[in-house]
Amino acid sequence: MLFFFTSCAFAALSFLDFAASHPSPSSSGYYSNAGVLQYVNPRIGTFGYSPNGNGGMIPSVSPPFGMTRWTPQTRENYISQCPYHDADTYMHGFQATHQPAIWMGESGQVVLSPGFGGVRPLFEQRGMSFSKSSETSTPYVYEVTLNADSRSSSSGKSIQVAQTATSHVGYLRLDYSKSSEAPYVFIQATRQNWTGQVNVDPEKREISGYNPQRQDYKLGPLHAPNFKGYFVSRFSEPFEGYGIAKGGDLSHGVKSGEGTHLGAYATFKSGMKRVEVRTGVSFVSIDQARKNLDLEIADGTSFETTVDQLKSDWLSILGRITIEGVNQTSAAHDQRTIFYTGLFHALQYPNDYSEPTSNGGGIRTFYSGYTDSVHTAQDTYHQSWSIWDTYRATHSLLTIFAPARVNGMLRSLIRIYEWSGRLPMWANIVETNIMIGTHVDAVFANALKRGFRDFDIAKAWEGVHKNAYIPPEHDTELLYYDREPYTPDEVRAGLTTYMSKGWVANDRWAESGSRTLDYAFDDYAAAVVAQHAGQNDFVDELFARSKNYKHVWNSNTTFMEARNENGTWAGTAQGWTEGDDWVYTFAVMHDVNGLAELFGGRDKLKAKLDEHFNGGHNDQTNEPSHHVPYLYAAIGYPANTQNLTRLIAWENYNATSAGLSGNEDLGQMSAWYVFSALGFYPVNPASDEYIVGSPFFEKVTIRLPAGVANGGNAQKDGERTLVISAPGAPTKPFVKSLKVNGKDITSPMLRHAQIVGASSIEFEMSETPQIWGSDGV
Repeated sequence: MLFFFTSCAFAALSFLDFAASHPSPSSSGYYSNAGVLQYVNPRIGTFGYSPNGNGGMIPSVSPPFGMTRWTPQTRENYISQCPYHDADTYMHGFQATHQPAIWMGESGQVVLSPGFGGVRPLFEQRGMSFSKSSETSTPYVYEVTLNADSRSSSSGKSIQVAQTATSHVGYLRLDYSKSSEAPYVFIQATRQNWTGQVNVDPEKREISGYNPQRQDYKLGPLHAPNFKGYFVSRFSEPFEGYGIAKGGDLSHGVKSGEGTHLGAYATFKSGMKRVEVRTGVSFVSIDQARKNLDLEIADGTSFETTVDQLKSDWLSILGRITIEGVNQTSAAHDQRTIFYTGLFHALQYPNDYSEPTSNGGGIRTFYSGYTDSVHTAQDTYHQSWSIWDTYRATHSLLTIFAPARVNGMLRSLIRIYEWSGRLPMWANIVETNIMIGTHVDAVFANALKRGFRDFDIAKAWEGVHKNAYIPPEHDTELLYYDREPYTPDEVRAGLTTYMSKGWVANDRWAESGSRTLDYAFDDYAAAVVAQHAGQNDFVDELFARSKNYKHVWNSNTTFMEARNENGTWAGTAQGWTEGDDWVYTFAVMHDVNGLAELFGGRDKLKAKLDEHFNGGHNDQTNEPSHHVPYLYAAIGYPANTQNLTRLIAWENYNATSAGLSGNEDLGQMSAWYVFSALGFYPVNPASDEYIVGSPFFEKVTIRLPAGVANGGNAQKDGERTLVISAPGAPTKPFVKSLKVNGKDITSPMLRHAQIVGASSIEFEMSETPQIWGSDGV
């Protein structure tokens, strides 16, 4: 299969006719000097008709890797529902959210809801209509105008809201229209069935409290009973009145309360035009929340200053990339917006849950759900690890665009291992056991192959070795199906038969076909970690085990297929994780040539790939498909990859709120786009290799951050500039030649050191397929 896909083939989007909302000039000056942030639209990925068809994003404000994201709330969020949906036209508040992905639960949130007149504490009562045209979303400030009278849309009673943030503090500016009714701010601490606490201090103009809600509390072996999300909200104006709310019942003049469905409120004198609220949040204590507030947005700090700081935080990363020569077909498909928003999404996780103890860094403090206690350290602590998704490309992206963060992230993984005895699979406060495989092995392998060493490699190997050789508790007793509650650490469920037979038995464990293929890849990654840890006795054995994918290859059907314990085939319709027999037949990222041999050679593998894509089996909305279009190039048919990646990008990404065809999953959907747009992709993320595709832009200039070529060590490696040039790329999808620093590259593969050590990567592009790279890798 070979798609001829140029600008002439672009069709108008028919499912939505609204495009990205770029900020317009404002008397506030918020949007001046925004640089490339003008191309970031946080509303991308906020629309979808079902959880599977929703990007799972929110129009949040928070710095890169911030602990808390502040978002407008149009819905009450839960597992499979985010707190914002772009189709909604009623606003219920402004939320400090810790929900890392649409399929994960919320943790310790707090919501602030402004209004006029009688306080309306219930979610269904406090909604205020708003026009989408009044809404402006950027990475550094969010603005909207709310109609504050639910009974009349023409009363003129409105609230202009602006929201910005730091990592641990949200800043709301509320401009109330003139009204005879007194304005108020209601703060929701807990929902039904969750017991929290609120306290009102009129003298300090503060409302504080905590919320213990953790919506995924049934998942995984640990319950974190002392978990709480703490908050302190400090107001710019004196309280005219105050009270607490339990459900819809208000207790005026009461300063404290404890219970479920709990909140508190402050009212202000009639005619008050502006109220500003700074809310510090913490997982450590109320005192720490107050300290976060005082350290990050101290009294007297203007809203504009905070906006400028957050803008600077994002520009310090995104401003390093300059794009020229873009195929600008329509505002709804602005490739710059898709690219920069993708980077914005990918640079939010794993987020830093550590909290400051003083100005200037130094000692950090953080709560661990694994020990259910508070710790201090001279280090960051990163949480929210959607590793089944992100190991594929996101972690490679971080080594290029955020190398200073990588070693701290790896140390966080090791800290989790020391606390719990297992490396994480999907950590969200604690281990949730969501998804399959121990792809954390690949996260370590990926970093080690790229030169990152500032972590305990021996301890990392200890955890990786345990993954590869020690089955989970009760391995032979549990199915370990998706979201099975109250299970031990799942790690490699089914490892018992995998080690003895070479496959996970389908009649004993759920998702057995996918597990077998994933464990084979994880063995490859474990072998890489063993090499770097000096554990040579395990290297050959693990590399040999990485060939176990052959045990689930059915040569009669030419598909991968799950097997029962007695060796019989289980049929191609079962045994898969978020995919099917088609996509998992190509799930051999670490040994593409070995996969081709199973088919009888690269030509026959190409024919199977043709059948896969021509038959509509590829599913870019979910991660197992992400590497598949690059297999063409790996086996010597690069032109197929070059045209196909552009088609996939066009069909699955755009600059509207429906611009992600599947859940973002902490940056993986966007990491695919960013790499593909640059012209290469990490098919085997346990290696240092990138398969060459087709760059989307004529020229990309990247000021690579210090440390990028030396394992994050900025003292040994300063900033450098890389120019990726591809004249004519927007209308010429095929690669005719490739040079790195003037040296010809004939194989469609680049190594990480080549990329980050280069000053120039030069593509020569063509309108027609070329023979370049036809020998494969």
